[in-house]
Amino acid sequence: MERIIAGIDVGSTKICTLIGRVGENGLLNVIGMGVVPSRGVRRGVITDVDVATRSIEESVRKAQNMAHYTISEAYLGISGSHIASQNSRGAVSIGRGDRPVDRDDIERVMEDAEAIARPHNRRILHTIPREYIIDGQAGIKNPIGLMGYRLEVEAHIVTGSETCIQNLEHCVEANQIKVVESVFQPLASALAVLNEEEGRMGVVLIDMGGGTTDMATYLEGSVWETSVFDLGGNHISNDIALLLRTPFTAAEEAKVRYAHAVPREVDEAEMIELSVFGHEDMATLSRRELCQIVEARVEEMFSLISREIKRSGYDDLLPAGVVLTGGTADLLGIREVAARELQMPVRLGLPHRMHGVVEAISNPAYATAVGLLLWGMRAASEQPEPVMVRADRSFRSWLKNLIRKLMP
Repeated sequence: MERIIAGIDVGSTKICTLIGRVGENGLLNVIGMGVVPSRGVRRGVITDVDVATRSIEESVRKAQNMAHYTISEAYLGISGSHIASQNSRGAVSIGRGDRPVDRDDIERVMEDAEAIARPHNRRILHTIPREYIIDGQAGIKNPIGLMGYRLEVEAHIVTGSETCIQNLEHCVEANQIKVVESVFQPLASALAVLNEEEGRMGVVLIDMGGGTTDMATYLEGSVWETSVFDLGGNHISNDIALLLRTPFTAAEEAKVRYAHAVPREVDEAEMIELSVFGHEDMATLSRRELCQIVEARVEEMFSLISREIKRSGYDDLLPAGVVLTGGTADLLGIREVAARELQMPVRLGLPHRMHGVVEAISNPAYATAVGLLLWGMRAASEQPEPVMVRADRSFRSWLKNLIRKLMP
């Protein structure tokens, strides 16, 4: 039976809606795409509800027109400096060791891990098991069916501001589209650009957007750390605008057309024209001068990322290195700077695992949107693995327990 899945990636520079059809063969075919400039959004946070709602509506309408299909629900990509994460441990008794671990045990131990001290205005987006432990035996990925007395879990918990999340969801739902799940963007991007071997061996995914840069560290096939940096491609454009005294739109255009993060790769004699405040005519300047501004900001970004990786203590456990994705990852020379600053192998992550309008979305800028479709595919699969646990699971478990108590 065919299924339709939609994903909406609301970023600081663009809003991208993708509609995919999953055939009976299990393959994802992208049938609709709508990309518009992001308005009413800044660094992942809604700044103008009406404007943002209209921008989302325009993106959705374009995707629907291409797909010849009207969507009623979608997976929503979310990021921003309000996102935070922490590691937690949960533990529950299985019984007397006379029965195997089942899904109810998994739910109970994950609930125990979620019992962390957090303000009332924080929502748990994801509770991700890093490993399970049964009677002291660690390194278990799927405990279902195993015998034991005590089940523990080491989990990574991602939270966000309830207000920020609700505002974004409201803008989507104002267009008569139900948000099935809000997904932290780098986790979606990882599904689109990482391969299984990288995730197993140890890799860092760096999703470089316009307003923020998100990072997710994968070890042994699971997420071990996540971070958000309040820096992105717009900061590069802003540096160009300030230092060269040019309008932001002109700075953005110059970045896209001429920027290179390694100035020595640019001919010193090459000149470019740029609109400058206070001058009616275009100003002429060295392209290398522009690239030096870009290099300084890119070096700062990867210096911060390097410090965070070292702080986590996983820097010696990442043989697969770094995968760069997101719109800013397309900047010329950025991989060279990343490899120099991080002292790791670096590759560009392009979306894969899909068919349809492949050429249009084979760009790192669309990694999150493609990943949202893949996330939806996995969530809708008939036999989901106990890897990602929805934040609303606690209510379902509470309801189950209540029903059990009421039964004779």
